[in-house]
Amino acid sequence: MEFNLSTFVLEIINFLILIWILQRLFYKPLLEVIAKRKQFIDQSLNDAKNLQQQAEQQCGLYENRKKLWEQEKQAAITALHQQLEAERRAQLDRLNVDLEQERQKAKVTLSKQQQELQQQAEKQALKSAAKFAGMLLQQSAGPDLEARLFTLLMDNLTTLPDACKLCLTMLGAKKSVPIKITSAYSLSIEMRHQLEQKLGALISSQIIFQYLQDEALIAGLRMDIGAWVLNANLQHELIGFAEIANEAD
Repeated sequence: MEFNLSTFVLEIINFLILIWILQRLFYKPLLEVIAKRKQFIDQSLNDAKNLQQQAEQQCGLYENRKKLWEQEKQAAITALHQQLEAERRAQLDRLNVDLEQERQKAKVTLSKQQQELQQQAEKQALKSAAKFAGMLLQQSAGPDLEARLFTLLMDNLTTLPDACKLCLTMLGAKKSVPIKITSAYSLSIEMRHQLEQKLGALISSQIIFQYLQDEALIAGLRMDIGAWVLNANLQHELIGFAEIANEAD
């Protein structure tokens, strides 16, 4: 094959023209497309990096918010437990107060009931004792008992009561003092003599004695000096027992 210079030159010129055309019409737009593509990729990477940073920030915020929420939840649970405990204690205190009040009321009611039962028992015992004493006095009445009552009267009649002295003062204008002696059984002469001596020693005025007999006295004596009355008889005692029984009702 022979070398042709003109052909070689033309080939070179054609190659150069092809390179210029390629550079002019293809390479330069390709470089621009590559540059734009690279710029787009860089921008996408930057955007992705920014998004990653934002995501990391959001994740950090979320973690912080989660921690804060856990802390708030724990604080709320603790506060709720404290409130429930305080309410439970308050309810328990109120319950204890109510129970103590009920115990006090029950105690007072029980005490009142016990007092009422005791009073009723005492009243019943008093009534029974009064009835028994009355029956005993009535059954034991007789001349012997009256003699013992007379002796007891003589032993205790050492001075006159103030009421009797006042009655004697009111009767002082009279020369004589009337004294009425009433007995369930007839007094012997010796008993009358003893009584007159005892009263004569206590009363300075002249005494007019009047002796009466009244079986209603059961046993014992009744002595009337003016408005003053001295009872030493079973009738008076039975009346006292009856009054006690009536007061017990």
